[in-house]
Amino acid sequence: MTAWPADSRPHVPTRTVVHLMRHGEVHNPTGVLYGRLEGYHLSDLGREMAELVARHLAPNDITVVIASPLERAQQTAAPIAASHGVEIRTDPRVLESTNYFEGRQVGLKDLLHPSHWPQLLNPVKPSWGEAYEEIATRMLAAIEDARQAAEGHEAVIVSHQLPVWTVRNKLEGRRLWHDPRKRECTLASLTSLTYEDGELESVAYSEPAASLLARASKSVGA
Repeated sequence: MTAWPADSRPHVPTRTVVHLMRHGEVHNPTGVLYGRLEGYHLSDLGREMAELVARHLAPNDITVVIASPLERAQQTAAPIAASHGVEIRTDPRVLESTNYFEGRQVGLKDLLHPSHWPQLLNPVKPSWGEAYEEIATRMLAAIEDARQAAEGHEAVIVSHQLPVWTVRNKLEGRRLWHDPRKRECTLASLTSLTYEDGELESVAYSEPAASLLARASKSVGA
């Protein structure tokens, strides 16, 4: 066995993982874009998704669980926090983005109505809601705080599809404006950020609840 002098031992990097989780399916019988509206909780299938992901993460070394203030995110985080014996920390920085169309049904016919045209002038910003850059900035700050709090272990942040996808684009150096239909961020999915000594080493995507997705609602608000 090699005896290393105290000042020449090989450096073992500190590895920290921050999992960005999208909440499970929401009970939304009217199919509206619910955004930040109160009262939208997980459906029975959504609760099943949350429990399934909690079982998937049970072997992991999770010491920090953070959730958006919205009910659906809190409910999704609950079984994960319980299985690891930690309290949920609520962070408004991982909240859903604002959106002009909140509370409306947003089919193509609705979007093309002339009364909405002023909101659609700038898809790059976008003009209908919170700027992508602002979403990325607040998510990055929340992720960094979570990484520091869980240093050497793992953290879970339960957020929403657009914030998770936006910050992933930012971290991977892609443009922030995009086609919403092409987001890789299904219900209850995990976007896992691995850091070594505070530096991002990899981004991985997984769908622990993939077996349940076929039963999920296809509405825009889901």
